[in-house]
Amino acid sequence: MKKERKKGSIIFQVAVLFLIGVLTTGAMTYIFETRLAQNSVTRQTELHAADIAADVKAAVAEYPAADWLVRRWYEDPDSLDIEYDADFWGGTRTEEKCREFSSRHPELQLRYVTEAQLVELPEKDQKLYAEIAYSWLITRIDQIKRAYNVDFLFCVVSEEPFERQFFLFSAADPGAVRGTNYEEVYPLGHTVSVSESQTEAMREAVRDSSHLADAGSYMDYYANLGGFDGHSVLVGLTYDVSYLKGNIGIQTRTGAQLAILHQLLLSVICLALIFIFVLRPLNKVQQNIRTYEQTKDSAAVIAGLEAIRSHNEIGHLSEVLSDMVREIDVHMDEIRSITAEQERIGTELELATRIQTAVLPSKFPPFPEKHEFDIYASMDPAKEVGGDFYDFFLIDDDHLGLAIADVSGKGIPAALFMMVSKLLVKNYAMTGLSAAATLEAVNKQICVNNRADMFVTVWLGILEISTGILRAANAGHEYPAVKSPDGGFELLKDKHGFVIGGLDGVKYKEYEIKLEKGSKLFVYTDGVPEATDAENAMFGTERMLAALNADPDASPKEILGNVRGAVDGFVKEAEQFDDLTMLCLEYRGSGVKELTLEATDANLDAVFDFIDAELDKAGCPAGAKMQINVAAEEVFVNIAHYAYEPETGSATVRIETQESPRAAAITFIDSGMPYDPLSREDPDVTLPAEQRQIGGLGVFLVKKLMNSASYEYRDGQNVLRMYKEF
Repeated sequence: MKKERKKGSIIFQVAVLFLIGVLTTGAMTYIFETRLAQNSVTRQTELHAADIAADVKAAVAEYPAADWLVRRWYEDPDSLDIEYDADFWGGTRTEEKCREFSSRHPELQLRYVTEAQLVELPEKDQKLYAEIAYSWLITRIDQIKRAYNVDFLFCVVSEEPFERQFFLFSAADPGAVRGTNYEEVYPLGHTVSVSESQTEAMREAVRDSSHLADAGSYMDYYANLGGFDGHSVLVGLTYDVSYLKGNIGIQTRTGAQLAILHQLLLSVICLALIFIFVLRPLNKVQQNIRTYEQTKDSAAVIAGLEAIRSHNEIGHLSEVLSDMVREIDVHMDEIRSITAEQERIGTELELATRIQTAVLPSKFPPFPEKHEFDIYASMDPAKEVGGDFYDFFLIDDDHLGLAIADVSGKGIPAALFMMVSKLLVKNYAMTGLSAAATLEAVNKQICVNNRADMFVTVWLGILEISTGILRAANAGHEYPAVKSPDGGFELLKDKHGFVIGGLDGVKYKEYEIKLEKGSKLFVYTDGVPEATDAENAMFGTERMLAALNADPDASPKEILGNVRGAVDGFVKEAEQFDDLTMLCLEYRGSGVKELTLEATDANLDAVFDFIDAELDKAGCPAGAKMQINVAAEEVFVNIAHYAYEPETGSATVRIETQESPRAAAITFIDSGMPYDPLSREDPDVTLPAEQRQIGGLGVFLVKKLMNSASYEYRDGQNVLRMYKEF
């Protein structure tokens, strides 16, 4: 039983969320209001400073020779006799200087002297005018400072990198001390180093005509008045805003605290209402759900849910849950039925998988007594059962059938169709039909009653073990890959016929290839080249050939492992889309020796010499050799006398020896009239000679002397094979 974890009250959790929300809202309100007030102060200060800077610019611009005066004040401040804060009408030195200048140049009006007029005056009078104009201007600047009640008002000259300021003038309140100490009113020509913020503010003002910089308790404002010779003339103002910012902080904190208190009161009221109208009926819903979880008592739970009379979403929820409990009961019954059915289907699928696996050859090596070839195959279905199949079987001692096929579709229908197709292919091939004739017979049989319109692609090959000759036909299947003894795998683009089951009466082309010792054959279904990765890219025949040729001299089993490993490495975690079926054959050679000569009695000794030479190499005892020669003489003489009667023709003698068990197989091939001597009834040797039928004794001797003998008529030739163990 699952251990129940202790859970907290939802009302407590909601209260915590309310508290977090209230505090967060209060903090955000405080931050927002503080920034809003500070931004308002900054904006108002900037507008105020801009008005002051405009008045200062106007005061300077009253003098037609303003540019000349600024340059003169900057270049020669120490030689000027400046009277600061002078009263124009109070008997000051400036008044005396005005009378002196006017007496010398009565034609000039002091306030309207131009730069062109000044440069014509003597140096003494130029200096005198610069002193008069400065005293008048500084008095006007003092008036502007008092009128606007600004903390500091000044004008400086600076240049890149704006690390120092040259003071042209500084406004002063009455009684203020002028000097070079900090917070004194600086006189003309005083130079100071500035902070980085002031440097940046002056640079921004030169670029944008004005700039306001927030320096904590102070705000610095600079406005560009122009410049000369790479120097910039700037009006500067400094505001002490520490008191104002302090008041802003107090007011915003007080407002935020009041807002938090109001929100807390409102939150308590909301929580009480939530508990009464939401949490209490919701808790009843929860209790009924828990009861159903523990007891599955549908009737009691439905009654409890219907007792909840809330006229809101919770009441609707209780109605929905009541209906859901009823539906769960119905679904549980259905699930029990479906589960039982799925278990039955699963059992049947498992059984089908075992049956399908059992019908495919799975014992390797399949023919331990056959040393002429090695073979390996595998089939990995995409589902529990698949539509692919492979097969290999001995038709007789010298012929091996090879087949691989891919049925349309997947799952159980494809598996059933696969079973029928496999049986038909093998059964017809075992009758001795050629590969093409077998496919034609299978196609005809399937088309008789193919209501599902299914089809199967088939590649079928029949290997003559003694010679390595492979005769094959292709019914719409993938190209086989063939490896020569000294080369790599290459696709053999054979002639494709139509798929089996697609159209009745189809004829198939048969082709022949010669497998030398060390040759390999690889056949497969489209699940190999069409394996896809997560991006739907296909594995392809190029990658397949690369995997085959990664180690082309490996055994058939290892070659299939290499290909499967390459496919798995390509598709990675992608789901297998199709069945993967592969078969690989390595032809090791049979050691067959062959002699073709004219079938005449005169060549009988040549036949004996040929056979005896191979038997001697195999260490055949004399008795067994004599029995083989007797049987060989009977067969060869029959060919010479009757096969081409009344003409003569050629005969081919093949001999193949093996080590385990020690034995020899002798095959006689001729192109004479079709005749199966083994089909003749054996003579009754218990009868006296005069009562026996004439003929048949020689063939009888062949059967008795050999371990086995077989006959077939293939491709217009009589083929008789004898097998003798010694």
